[in-house]
Amino acid sequence: MRFGNDILDEIRTRLPCSVVVGRRVKLQKSGREWKGLSPFNTEKTPSFYVNDQKGFYHCFSSGKHGDIFRFLMETEGASFMEAVERLANDAGVTLPKAADYKPEDTQKRLDIYDALELAAQFFQGQYTGANGVKAREYVATRHLSDKTVREFRIGYAPDGRNALLEHLRGKGIRDDMIEAAGLAIRPEDGRDLYDRFRGRLMFPIQDTKGRVVAFGGRGLAADAKPKYLNSNETDVFKKGQMLFNGHRAREAAFKAKSVIVVEGYMDAIAVYQAGIEAVVATLGTAFTEEQITTLWRFAPEPIICFDGDKAGRAAAYRAIDRILPVLNVGHSFKLTFLPQGQDPDDFIRSQGVDAFRAAMDLSSPLWNVLWERELGLANVSGPDGQASFEAKINNLVNQIGDSAVKRRYQLTARLMLADLFWKANKKNTKKGTISDNLFTNDAGVRIETILLGLCVHRPDFAEKYTDRLYNIGFIGGTNGQYYLKFFEDMMIIIGAENENITMLTLYTRMTDKFFNVLNFVHGSEDIEKKLQYGWQLRARFPSIQFEHVNNYVERCFDHFISALKLRDAKRDLDSLVKHLPIEIDKDFENRLIANQRYILNHKELIHVEAHDLDEEASAMRTAAGTQGKRSIEHAEQQVKTVQNEAESILNF
Repeated sequence: MRFGNDILDEIRTRLPCSVVVGRRVKLQKSGREWKGLSPFNTEKTPSFYVNDQKGFYHCFSSGKHGDIFRFLMETEGASFMEAVERLANDAGVTLPKAADYKPEDTQKRLDIYDALELAAQFFQGQYTGANGVKAREYVATRHLSDKTVREFRIGYAPDGRNALLEHLRGKGIRDDMIEAAGLAIRPEDGRDLYDRFRGRLMFPIQDTKGRVVAFGGRGLAADAKPKYLNSNETDVFKKGQMLFNGHRAREAAFKAKSVIVVEGYMDAIAVYQAGIEAVVATLGTAFTEEQITTLWRFAPEPIICFDGDKAGRAAAYRAIDRILPVLNVGHSFKLTFLPQGQDPDDFIRSQGVDAFRAAMDLSSPLWNVLWERELGLANVSGPDGQASFEAKINNLVNQIGDSAVKRRYQLTARLMLADLFWKANKKNTKKGTISDNLFTNDAGVRIETILLGLCVHRPDFAEKYTDRLYNIGFIGGTNGQYYLKFFEDMMIIIGAENENITMLTLYTRMTDKFFNVLNFVHGSEDIEKKLQYGWQLRARFPSIQFEHVNNYVERCFDHFISALKLRDAKRDLDSLVKHLPIEIDKDFENRLIANQRYILNHKELIHVEAHDLDEEASAMRTAAGTQGKRSIEHAEQQVKTVQNEAESILNF
């Protein structure tokens, strides 16, 4: 054999067993495993299981068992060498040529592993001994427990030139192996080797089997440079393929169906200690394709959690650029940024682990962060800036290699660009119209015109629009309670404003259907509260205190109905985009685009209409003057009468 077990292990790590088996067997998730019909025997009930954590398959009907190499040999008749070559190609692992293979290479790797393990033990001993006082003091400031220190095998490298070197020599490790393990540096001037790590808190970096393959060291001196120092790459350590804490996080991520990616060792350790074991850290480099695909084997949508400062955002943005080209169906990332100046350790200690979990639950999809990043650098106030921004977004989306994912991103980009440019082009028009924030809950001026329109003092108005409100789902349906409350307020104010009609008469002239819905949603005992609320609204909005001319009220109400339809159309579009199928045909895309054009066109009409209604309202207020306003004092005298009428309604 021209390669050792380390290469086979690397192939197994990069190719989960379910991926290889799934090419031939239709698998379904079953707890922590996958199951399917046996490829070796004909059966109707699945007896074939695959376990990615253990890296093997087992067939209960035939008794066959093995790893990915054995599966190709059993199902396709491939030789062992053929299976290795095919899977190595799939995994992107370069196999050594036969002429290049030397049995001593395998022994060299074993010697390197031995040297690294002895170094880890040495650093642990130094940490607990007399030399480790400063290291223990620093660890105490980071609130790490003794259990955590032991779990992560945290150690200390003495501040001497060759303390580790002499220790390893005493254990029989040759200098060339110490150097090959990245533990010592040979000066270019030919002087003796010296320790790579000195005066540093040491964090062993372990592979998927838990073997120590490298170290990260944090300087304890105030002037230590660099602050963090990693091992150089060696025969057993490729920085771009490793994730700190990956061997612990893998099974935890499988159970949680999620994994968190943080920036540094201490961040990962703090999160792990808080009880979230599905956490890994990058090794000070930008994401590589190998790290990305490894994380997707842990969970379909890992969460990148970086600091909210400039450096943290820059690191996250670089990660997005690396992720885009390799996005594929069913796999993406989410991102979250902690408050500026806080790392995960700070955040957990100040706000608690539950708050940290909540922050992770609120992580943003990769697309949202990408959009915000580019929008923050753009100026879309004019056509030139809009063209530039659109080109930049399209260029980024076109980097996606998977055609199905690219298609979805392209469609989403088109919809969002159209909406963004519409808003930008309206930015300099009159502000403060009711369509800007039609459904706000505060008592701002922006809904004053709506309330003005709802304050008609003719009973025929209520009857005229009751059926229409049902037809558009104003009463009942998913938004029934909200719409019903707004309609109740309208009815209350109508009754309060009309001296010639009592509340009892108003309610009895409504349809039985509305009254039944009123009781069903709110209960009859709440009607009196609603009546009193109507008086509070009346006092809050002075615009409802004067007479209105022509058909102004009807037009206000028509405007309100149109705005409701527009909002529902926007919600429908958002839902369609959110639940797009993987494959989008041209007809479906055309329907979406047509839907958005309808929304944009009607948004324009409503915007203009709202502006006109506001102008008319202003003119009426000016024309009415002080003498034309109705008396609030007179209205307040009616409170007792309305309360009596409310009691009559309750007995109706």
